[in-house]
Amino acid sequence: MTRIRYLILFGLCLMLTLGGQTACKKSEEVVEEEGTATLEEGVIEFEGTVKVAVGKYLFVPKVRGFDIVVQGPLDVGETDSLIDNDIRGKGQFSLKNPSILVADEIEIKEAENVWRKIFTRSEEVALDDYLDLESREEFEVLENITYDKKDGWEGKEKVRVYGRLITETQGEGGGENHSIALLDEGGREKGTILVDNVTDFAQYYVKKLRLFDKFWFYITVKETVDWGTRRRTRELFHADVLLAGLF
Repeated sequence: MTRIRYLILFGLCLMLTLGGQTACKKSEEVVEEEGTATLEEGVIEFEGTVKVAVGKYLFVPKVRGFDIVVQGPLDVGETDSLIDNDIRGKGQFSLKNPSILVADEIEIKEAENVWRKIFTRSEEVALDDYLDLESREEFEVLENITYDKKDGWEGKEKVRVYGRLITETQGEGGGENHSIALLDEGGREKGTILVDNVTDFAQYYVKKLRLFDKFWFYITVKETVDWGTRRRTRELFHADVLLAGLF
């Protein structure tokens, strides 16, 4: 049922993306104020300006409803070199992961009416850090957490918490430390989760949802902070962040 609900929601989103036109007509091109998209037998043509790029994930606002996956190297280097550049290409659409568009080829705009091919996929796609909607159902909401009751999180593996991602830079070239400030319904902080790792997919979504500063975090619970430190700092436990979203 979850997959069915997801496909229904995605279908509605896709219809809105295509300006309310009928997307299933073969070779039909739909032109919007914000961009173009063509849907034909699982192949979607896309075009727009890249606004977020983390790892293999690209966000192009004009291609609403999709996260574009680039599996393999680009001729221009890392994907973040595409930020604020106009691109176009073709990608594979699959009902298995309907929010994902796997890029088969990408061109970059170099001048008016001048495009250069920078990517042709030659690898099988590996979505090892992608968390689909069905997988998110496995994450239990962690509620009523207090620093002095570690049984609230110990023994659990996959949980979902609401809060704010805090990022601290460790001097010049020293990397970043992350933590999650847990928030209650009134927006008050009730503890801190120490983050050991944030997947590319999670970082991508934090940047994609840049207008927001509070998220639902899908995390894996790791070791508990020792009692003395926990009582003094309200730091609860360590975790890895797999996804940050609005629900």
